[in-house]
Amino acid sequence: MTIRKTEDPRLSGALVCLVTAQVEGVHASPPALVQALDALADTRSMEEFPPATLKDAVRGMLRAGGFKPAGRQKPASEYLAQSAREGRFPSINGPVDCNNLLSLETGLPISLLDADEIGTEALVRICDDVDATPLGNPVKDSMRGKLKDGTKHLAGFIYAPPGLYSPQSLRLLGERFAALLRDHCGAADARVVTVT
Repeated sequence: MTIRKTEDPRLSGALVCLVTAQVEGVHASPPALVQALDALADTRSMEEFPPATLKDAVRGMLRAGGFKPAGRQKPASEYLAQSAREGRFPSINGPVDCNNLLSLETGLPISLLDADEIGTEALVRICDDVDATPLGNPVKDSMRGKLKDGTKHLAGFIYAPPGLYSPQSLRLLGERFAALLRDHCGAADARVVTVT
């Protein structure tokens, strides 16, 4: 799979890291992953997270594309942190829990999609009302893009503001995502494809 960002100046305020992996199936999280996620959720429940600088930068990244990141449309990373503060942070399945652990560690929004729904090329673009529904974005993934029982191929997208992240530092987070998927989900060929 490759990734392409459209030639749109509004996208200059966003970095995207693509991570791909193959799994035998989407299964429940192993105890070690559940424990790590629960421990981090407990920590975040006592903090104001993400910190203001990061929160503002991520929201600014979304506003550049005309999005209003507040209320029910806040970035997925803020929603996860709020869930932790409210004591309602559930375990979903292995790959999604890896996604949520990394998002709760970093404060960055991450999409984890069924790569077979994407095809051979992922397109990063600004959508408007006349566009087809995107498979995923920094706020919420579509039902079509979500992992299913038969999902074997994963595509993870980490969204980051370039004022706080460089392509190199975002690649390191992508490598962490790949390692989580290998360690907790038995993922094969888990790797960073690129940062754009």
